[in-house]
Amino acid sequence: MKKPYWIPILTLSLLLGLSGAVLAESVLAPGAVLKQLGGGFKFTEGPAPDRDGNVFFTDQPNDRILKWQPDGIITTFMQPCGRSNGLFFDEEGNLLACADRENQLWSIAPDKAVTVLIKDYQDKLLNGPNDLWPAPNGGIYFTDPLYARPYWERDPAMQQEGQYVYFLSKEKTLSRVATDLVQPNGIIGTPDGKKLYVADIGDKKTYVYDINADGTLANKK
Repeated sequence: MKKPYWIPILTLSLLLGLSGAVLAESVLAPGAVLKQLGGGFKFTEGPAPDRDGNVFFTDQPNDRILKWQPDGIITTFMQPCGRSNGLFFDEEGNLLACADRENQLWSIAPDKAVTVLIKDYQDKLLNGPNDLWPAPNGGIYFTDPLYARPYWERDPAMQQEGQYVYFLSKEKTLSRVATDLVQPNGIIGTPDGKKLYVADIGDKKTYVYDINADGTLANKK
């Protein structure tokens, strides 16, 4: 199979929030041309490429996951999709999704069969999983900020004691690994599994951690 490769996808929120000058100076590589690949979405999130170069992304208000193909065709992969937000493919080709409708973490097989990986923490709902990253050791890191959604049927108040970063081990043990952030959002690690980057949107900072052998984090900078 082909190795994964990244295709730049900018969300509508990014396009609305940054001027052309800022884009040219801080996002685009010299000589790169910014192109719109699609439209008609309400709010796009979570771009994730598969091994064949297709890019999956969510349109959360419309409760759908879409698929962009290298030939330019965009199709709906799944609708409804649990109000999925952040996405990432694991090594087995399953699409991992932060299913915000019920504050769960999903694994979506290529045939679209859904496995609920996480439904709560210590018998309480999560705040609302936002973004995730599968580590080379088989575990999954994800952020759990609180963004109250109009479609929630549960109490919109914070369900956990705070907004934290969690780690689901390969053995399916769930633990908190960062509890001193204001509102963690985007998350990604290095391919060697040694570093984890977390965007704390509430503190307007991005932090980097060392990843320990047991999945815990250290040396926050």
